[in-house]
Amino acid sequence: MESSAIADRRQLRRKLGFWRIVAVLLLIGLGFALYRFAGGDLGADKGPQVARVAVTGLIQDDKELLERLKKIEDDDRVKALVVSISSTGGTTYGGERIFKAIRAVAAKKPVVSDIRTVAASAGYMVATAGDDIVAGEASITGSIGVLLQYPQVKTLLDKLGVSMESIKSSPMKAEPSPFNPPSDETKAMINNMVMDSYGWFVDLVAERRKLPREQVLKLADGSIFTGRQALANKLVDSLGGDDAIRAYLETRNVKKDLPIVDWEAPSRTSPFFLSGAASRIVTLLGYGDLIDGEDAQKMLSEKLFLDGLLSVWQGVGH
Repeated sequence: MESSAIADRRQLRRKLGFWRIVAVLLLIGLGFALYRFAGGDLGADKGPQVARVAVTGLIQDDKELLERLKKIEDDDRVKALVVSISSTGGTTYGGERIFKAIRAVAAKKPVVSDIRTVAASAGYMVATAGDDIVAGEASITGSIGVLLQYPQVKTLLDKLGVSMESIKSSPMKAEPSPFNPPSDETKAMINNMVMDSYGWFVDLVAERRKLPREQVLKLADGSIFTGRQALANKLVDSLGGDDAIRAYLETRNVKKDLPIVDWEAPSRTSPFFLSGAASRIVTLLGYGDLIDGEDAQKMLSEKLFLDGLLSVWQGVGH
């Protein structure tokens, strides 16, 4: 066989070998992506550990987070849980469900709530589920309370010459309505509902923080507190960060050298999904400096309107 033909065959083999390696790597990458998409646990291949979950942004009825907390509860390799919270709150019901899921974990292993920049309203509700609450000196917390908001568009519709007529089975049906001012009976109904949930929230804080209800009521006027103020009012247990968390866990016989493993939500971001595509369009149009692509994606991923009672602190930028 001519030397040139031998050389060509060797070159062809090298090319085929290269593309076989690329194909194998792509299959491995695809398999890993599908595993994460399907809900693979980040901590599943680890040994004894301290699990950490993040509760961030708008708190809602988060089925995926509840499932993740259940896995942590049942995993014997997890010796403790750290709940890292950065949230101004959300729905009262969403906070309640997360609170109960964390308490289920706490029935089996120690739980520390780590208040980061802000854990207010439903964010603080979630924090009270921890056996110990650690905050930064300048963290923002508190805002214990409940509200219900709805728009009033009747004045605008009157200017446009548009009216909304309703035929109802009873006066309280579909109230409050954005199309007419609330009656005294409607206001009373809303107030009773809000105050019932507020009373539940106050009782929860009193029970979890071992404080007299009267003392909690004085704090539960919607006020927010720094970490230092929260410590003085016994809303948190200590100030600090990882060192304070480790110090508490040592008192619960959790070894200091155990790794902290982040149990993150499976990534479902894709350029083919609406929110992922929107974030890229913002960048391509040259508005990345005005609206961060990830912020746009988050806004589209979360509901613009919340159903139900809210426990949320409406701080600057929220």
